[in-house]
Amino acid sequence: MSRIGNQKIIIPENVTIDFDGEKMTVKGPLGTLERTFLNSIKILRSDNKISLERTNENKKTKMLHGTYASLIKGMIDGVTKGFTKELEIVGVGYNVLLQNNALIFSLGYSHKINLIIPNEIKVEVPKPTQLKISGINKEKVGQFAAKIRLLKKPEPYGGKGIRYKNEVIIRKAGKSSSK
Repeated sequence: MSRIGNQKIIIPENVTIDFDGEKMTVKGPLGTLERTFLNSIKILRSDNKISLERTNENKKTKMLHGTYASLIKGMIDGVTKGFTKELEIVGVGYNVLLQNNALIFSLGYSHKINLIIPNEIKVEVPKPTQLKISGINKEKVGQFAAKIRLLKKPEPYGGKGIRYKNEVIIRKAGKSSSK
């Protein structure tokens, strides 16, 4: 039994939800999100609450019960508050520039790396070694942050690379000199 799926989801006053068949549209002060859901989970709406019920007891339906609940909560949070990810660039000479709709990274390679910013995501560069990614879709914000992090993963010896803010990198001891 899914504990998350059984909880009722409260709809804030400034959010409108339209559900027709399989497609759910959530509108709020920051924008609009849409998602398609399978018919194996019934989405019931009463006043300002949403509840989810399984139509059968198949394994896949049980797995989707809690997943759909958390997706709906994420959509509501996205259109009301939004989501942000902050990244830090650590390393001598490593930096990022924001030009037009692209990020230009200098990460110690022989060339600069250009990365186009998707339309639904906003990126701020407060310092040349910091990035702030924000948007209403949690999946797209997280995916874009992970894509940036993959350009230069933090390495365990010097700690250089791109990391999430407050991410702890487990450091390894380097080679020790023999006696």
